[in-house]
Amino acid sequence: MNIIFMLIAVSLVIALIFFILFVKSVKTGQFDDVYTPSVRMLFDDELVEEDSTDKKSTN
Repeated sequence: MNIIFMLIAVSLVIALIFFILFVKSVKTGQFDDVYTPSVRMLFDDELVEEDSTDKKSTN
């Protein structure tokens, strides 16, 4: 029975630590970006790389 009380105490301490870290991140502005999610689908996902042989042949 003692192990159950110890597990409950440890889980409450861990939950409290995560809650404190969450509140700290909200206060520092970690979740303030409301613009980027609405336009993320408009951004290009592919990057176009130039071929290095084209540059050498033109010189």
